[in-house]
Amino acid sequence: MKRKIRRALISVSDKSELIKILPTLKKFKVEIISSGGTFNYIRKHKFKCSEIRDFTGFQEILDGRVKTLHPKVHSGILYKRDNKKHLNQIKKQNFKNIDLVIVNFYPFEKTVLETKKENKIIENIDIGGPALVRSAAKNFKDVVIITSNYQLSSLINEMNNNKGSTSLKFRKELSQEAFNETAYYDANISNYFNTIMENRYPNKITFNGTLISKLRYGENPHQSGALYSRGNFSELEKLSGKELSYNNYNDIYFGLDIINSLPKGVGTTIIKHANPSGVSIDKNQFSSFKQAFNSDPISAFGGVIICNYKIKLETAREINDKFFEVVVAKDFDAKALSILKKKKNLRIIKNNQKPGTNQLIMNTLCRNFILQSSDNKNFNKKMFKVVSKKKPSKKIFSDLIFAFNICRFVKSNAIVLTNNNSTVGIGSGQPSRLDSCEIALNKMKKFNHKTENLVAASDAFFPFVDGIETLVQSGVKAVIQPYGSIRDKEIIKFANDTKTILVFSKTRHFRH
Repeated sequence: MKRKIRRALISVSDKSELIKILPTLKKFKVEIISSGGTFNYIRKHKFKCSEIRDFTGFQEILDGRVKTLHPKVHSGILYKRDNKKHLNQIKKQNFKNIDLVIVNFYPFEKTVLETKKENKIIENIDIGGPALVRSAAKNFKDVVIITSNYQLSSLINEMNNNKGSTSLKFRKELSQEAFNETAYYDANISNYFNTIMENRYPNKITFNGTLISKLRYGENPHQSGALYSRGNFSELEKLSGKELSYNNYNDIYFGLDIINSLPKGVGTTIIKHANPSGVSIDKNQFSSFKQAFNSDPISAFGGVIICNYKIKLETAREINDKFFEVVVAKDFDAKALSILKKKKNLRIIKNNQKPGTNQLIMNTLCRNFILQSSDNKNFNKKMFKVVSKKKPSKKIFSDLIFAFNICRFVKSNAIVLTNNNSTVGIGSGQPSRLDSCEIALNKMKKFNHKTENLVAASDAFFPFVDGIETLVQSGVKAVIQPYGSIRDKEIIKFANDTKTILVFSKTRHFRH
């Protein structure tokens, strides 16, 4: 069912591409009505346009808060063109049809990012715009609704191909996008108020995002997938290489969580299947990378490198000598980038992420989902208690906190062995904590790591002595773990009997 466009209402905040559609509307003799800045824009570009106040006979009031909220406007949009009762009512009121609505909203999301002034933010909550969009989208059988600049080219093609008319299919597709737009906009407002009122878990909650890219497939080839951003952009800037996959993104964002917990400019982690194969901090970036890689060079094969420094030539050469899927860095110097680009399939990503705080984590459970706050505490000595007779040096204490920090990013049950702020053995994802101990130790032995200053971290308490005993017998000098076991006293006694340093944490860090 085709509908001729005879009259258009245009009210846009973003006018950057509006000029595209005006010649086509003129070509098909479409009457244009508008207001405010949009009206001035259209007239400035020498196109005919009537003001909304002349159309309605009603002056805008309340500093522009009320201008399009008028029965003549919404009746002209909402009446059913094939309904005799509607037609008689419209005729009786002397109302005119509106067949095309072009609207984009006040920049609420942008305003929130730019200012904390509540008055300015509130004034950028659009009322008339969403009302117009909802009216037009509801009556898609008769009315065209445009809500984004990228849709203008499609409208031009549609009108040219149909002599100024549009198809039902075209209008329905735009209606779908329009309701997505209003939902996204309202979600931004809802989330803003939840944030400022510190209401993390409201009775009803909405999530919104903007499509960044559709993926070739999901976690496996038979699954579909897409990447969305809670803003209008991706923090990841691809400089070279193939398109990123679902698994690439999963590993990258997991690695960014780790990197954001490390001191700036010194940290490297290599991720494989959403687990770290190695993590290191070192003022020398080449050493930082090498130590992270050497932690488990077999698991690092085909992995994802994440670092919080600008990659230089020496490090780039070392990376290029090995096989990785992705390398993510704060930046790359010109020579380093040139070297890395020689591998056409290597995804090279510049990280523009600004670490957030107090973010919620969601896990889906069939038709339900669980929300929780993120585990992003910054550790300090006050959060830990030395419970053994033997006390750690400043250096050992620092190593223990480093190990414990990495441990919280490893799948439970988790054991992390470190030496001089670098991982040397990681045991993850086992039903038995003792098995995780043995895996971490086997990796350490396999790659001949030094045990001179070996420390171990556990993400939860040892339920029996056998776990810590296995670690100590293999050269571990100090252990850090949460307290809370009924056998804590036995663990402390074992530490004292073996002259092992034992530190208790006040917090547990499961990651299932």
